[in-house]
Amino acid sequence: MSVSTRRRHPRRRGSSGGGRRTQEERRSQTQARLLEATMDCLVHLGWSGTSTTEVARRAGVSRGAQQHHYPTKMVLVAASLEHLLEAQRLAYESAFAVLPAGRRNVEGALDLLWEVFRGPPAKALMELAVAARTDEELRPLCRDLNERILQVITETFERMFPENELAPDFVPTLLRGLFAMFVGLSVQNALDDDASSHQEAVLRQVKDFARLIVPQPGTATAASPPPTTDTGSTPPGDAAPTSVTSTACTRGAAATAPPSSAATSEPASESASPLGKAPVAEFRAPDAPAATHT
Repeated sequence: MSVSTRRRHPRRRGSSGGGRRTQEERRSQTQARLLEATMDCLVHLGWSGTSTTEVARRAGVSRGAQQHHYPTKMVLVAASLEHLLEAQRLAYESAFAVLPAGRRNVEGALDLLWEVFRGPPAKALMELAVAARTDEELRPLCRDLNERILQVITETFERMFPENELAPDFVPTLLRGLFAMFVGLSVQNALDDDASSHQEAVLRQVKDFARLIVPQPGTATAASPPPTTDTGSTPPGDAAPTSVTSTACTRGAAATAPPSSAATSEPASESASPLGKAPVAEFRAPDAPAATHT
C-alpha cells in the first residue's frame, strides 16, 4: 500500500486530464507489478511453486485486483512471459547500442545474447519447457513461446544488421539453430558454470563463423575472399598463376611465363563478390572444391 501511495501523488500533480488518465496509469502500474512478481515467482519457485496467491502477495496487490486483471494462473503467466520478452529485447538493444565501436558487431551481439541465456529469467523459461513435457495445459503455451522468442530474435537481428545479404530463407533456420545451441549451452552452464571453459570455446568458434557471414554494421558487405580464377580453362602453354596457392605450386613456370590477358582481367570481374553475397550452399559445404570462392 505504501508503494502505491507514494506513486499516486506525483501523478496527480502532473496530470492535467483529470482522473481518467491517472486511473489508466494506476492500472498499468498494477499490471506491471503483477507481471514482474509472476516472473520473480517462476525464477525462484518454478512452475509448480508459482500461484496467483503468492504473485498477489509479492506484487503488493489484493487477490481481487489480481483476478480482475489476470483471472487464472495460465493467463497471468502468459502475459508475464510476453512482458519479459519485450523488456529483454529493449535491454538487449540498449546494451548493444552503448557498446564501444569496436565491439558493436556480430561478436558483441553474440556475447550479449549469451549473457541473456545465462540469466535467471532464461533459466526459468527452460524450467517451464521441462514442466510442459508432462503438463498438457502448459505445453501449448511453451510451444508458442518458443516461436515468439525466435520471432523476436529474428526481428532484432534484422534491425541490428540491416546490411546483411544472407538469403531470406536462410536467416530463420540459422537463428533457430543458434537458439537451440544456446539453450543447450545454458543448460550445461546451469550445472557447471563453465568451470572447464567448454561453453566459452564453443562461443568463440560460433563468433568466428558469424564474423565471416555477417558484415560489420555500417559496411555494405563482409570481407572479400582472396581472388582466384579457374586455371582449368587456361591452355597448357599459358602457365599464368592467379593465386598464392597456385603460385606456390608452379614456381618454375611462373618465373618464366608472361601473365595472360585472362589472368590479369579476372580479379576485377569475378573476385569482387563479397562473402556475404555467396550462395547459402557454400556455407553448408565449406569443403567443396569450388575454385571461385576458396
